[in-house]
Amino acid sequence: MNKTRQQELTRWLKQQSIISRRWLTLSRLLGVVSGVLIVAQAWIMARILNHIIMENIPREALLLPFALLALIFVLRSWVIWLRERVGFHAGAHIRFEIRRQVLDRLHLAGPAWIQGKPAGSWATLVLEQIDDMHDFYARYLPQMALAGSVPLLIVITLFPINWAAALILLATAPLIPLFMALVGMGAADANRRNFKALARLSGHFLDRLRGMDTLRIFGRGDAETDAIRQASQDFRSRTMEVLRLAFLSSGVLEFFASLSIAVVAVYFGFSYLGELNFGHYGTGVTLFAGFLALVLAPEFFQPLRDLGTFYHAKAQAIGAADSLKTFMEAPLAHPQRGTVTLSDEPVSLEARALVIKSPEGAVLAGPLDFSLPAGQRVVLVGRSGSGKSSLINLLSGFLPYEGSLQVNGTELRELDAESWRKLISWVGQNPQLPAATLRENVLLSRPDASEAELQAVLDKVWVSEFLPLLPEGLETQPGDQAVRLSVGQAQRIAVARALLSPCKLLLLDEPSASLDAHSEQRVMQVLTDASRQQTTLMVTHQLENLADWDAVWVMREGQIIEQGSFAELSHAQGAFAELLAHRQEEI
Repeated sequence: MNKTRQQELTRWLKQQSIISRRWLTLSRLLGVVSGVLIVAQAWIMARILNHIIMENIPREALLLPFALLALIFVLRSWVIWLRERVGFHAGAHIRFEIRRQVLDRLHLAGPAWIQGKPAGSWATLVLEQIDDMHDFYARYLPQMALAGSVPLLIVITLFPINWAAALILLATAPLIPLFMALVGMGAADANRRNFKALARLSGHFLDRLRGMDTLRIFGRGDAETDAIRQASQDFRSRTMEVLRLAFLSSGVLEFFASLSIAVVAVYFGFSYLGELNFGHYGTGVTLFAGFLALVLAPEFFQPLRDLGTFYHAKAQAIGAADSLKTFMEAPLAHPQRGTVTLSDEPVSLEARALVIKSPEGAVLAGPLDFSLPAGQRVVLVGRSGSGKSSLINLLSGFLPYEGSLQVNGTELRELDAESWRKLISWVGQNPQLPAATLRENVLLSRPDASEAELQAVLDKVWVSEFLPLLPEGLETQPGDQAVRLSVGQAQRIAVARALLSPCKLLLLDEPSASLDAHSEQRVMQVLTDASRQQTTLMVTHQLENLADWDAVWVMREGQIIEQGSFAELSHAQGAFAELLAHRQEEI
């Protein structure tokens, strides 16, 4: 990562701090208060030692300064604790807001855009990379202010007493951030590579885990295990590289801090021996000045030490922000930006020279010309990759397009996305049940449905057939990826969810592709009955039992090459007849 990119990412990270500006400002103010207490503590300690050693004042006469010193100790500890709490709250607030923005953008991007990267990569982005930015806001940014204010406060205190000690501290202080910056550039680059390796490992592992049964069937289990082991080793070596740089940063800081404190101590030692006679404004080097300088010298570098401790947090945040900022600023081809709301009437579709595009602008299908009258039931068939699912994604509002696609005479891009999707019900081939229980999953589409309506749709889609077999009935938790249900049972729950809410356009994308014969019969029977209630477009590879559908469209290489009834196309000796013959051979 070049220096320009690092500076750009640092600016972006600091811009996000506006989200919790109030808490960060409070944290900085508490840091300044802590610096004032450090100076007061050192001043009282030096004064007490000077009174006891040089002026022979008995300790009993110094009870008030001792009590004041103890009070400052307690107050300083409380301020440090409070500053930590405030900083943590600021970091948590910023992480929450950034995560919300990322999730909102993922929702805006839609599934067609998200599918371009493995699920593990998105999980790493949303969870780990945002969490790794916490210390940057909770500790590094407040410490930056502290590293500037506390040393300045100490120099201002020392300069009227002994300008030589103040100049020694001032001369050595810039060396620490200079070398920290040099080390930090390498650390940020190492963190960026580390996050990329983690994203690849997460995506690789999740994909292989999901497909482990298939890999074992084809004898690829051991090979993929070795590949995961190799990827893990690569991630381990990159992590150790980051740690080496972090330790190097701490070593550099400690070396220069110790060197500077040693020089201050040597100066005062030779001054007390009479070898050096400068820096004291002609009044001589007093014990008070020496004690004060030597007590404050470690405190002068302590904020810089803490900054060095947290400097890896900046490098870590820059590495995390690289892909995060790229995602947040990536141009999304918004398929819909309109505000038009359709009335509650049957949906008709009319396409002319329609070209479907990917979020990146690549042509997925087209040009397409078709007409789907309100209430008609159409089956869309074709080989894999012909563009069928792209058309479904376009109608769902997740893909951009060129040409014309009118819904009841209004261009799709002019419709309000949310209101349009409320008119659509969709059933895909991979049922998704994200809610905690089966009941909640069915009610996702219509939370206010009555118990009678819920029971009616469960009976209609044959969910009641297997509910008694589940331990908790409708309150059963499906688990991650619906592992506690068969694919057929999960699909029936998904169909019930789609049918619970009345719609104007029913989109079916391979609804029976992964089902056994019994579940396929149940699901297709329900969907065939439901298709008569509104305009319906079904994508399928199953060519049986389509004779009573109104029309069949055949897609090939992104274009609709045949349209007609099942009887017409099956006897036309065209593309549909070829698909039908090939399907019969497979059976």
